[in-house]
Amino acid sequence: MATETGRPTADATTAPELACPVSPVVDIVFSRWTTPILWSLHTFGRQRFVELQRRVTSITPKVLTQRLRQLERDGLVVRTYHPEVPPRVEYEISELGRSLAPLFAHLAEWADTNLEHVERARRHYDDAGSPRG
Repeated sequence: MATETGRPTADATTAPELACPVSPVVDIVFSRWTTPILWSLHTFGRQRFVELQRRVTSITPKVLTQRLRQLERDGLVVRTYHPEVPPRVEYEISELGRSLAPLFAHLAEWADTNLEHVERARRHYDDAGSPRG
């Protein structure tokens, strides 16, 4: 069975993590380092590895390399190799990656509106003592 959008609908036997249509997007986009990397590439344009590393503070070279490879594999980042001496590699956000900008804008708006409420709820929860069960 499918919805009007053509997406299959979940039934009672579908595991929630498979039924949620945004789970794959969250897995791709909202990892610890993906959002700062995409933000940096979107904001500052094409960059070399060291430029990215300077802008995304506290990321290790190994993790930056892994994330860039995954983002390239996912089609969100384009890697350009320049065969010169010494070789030069640049990274830029792809059109697919750029298409996430409205999503990030909505999230930033939500954060501006609601993070204070979240902090207040956390303080209230912490002051009341977390439930044990």
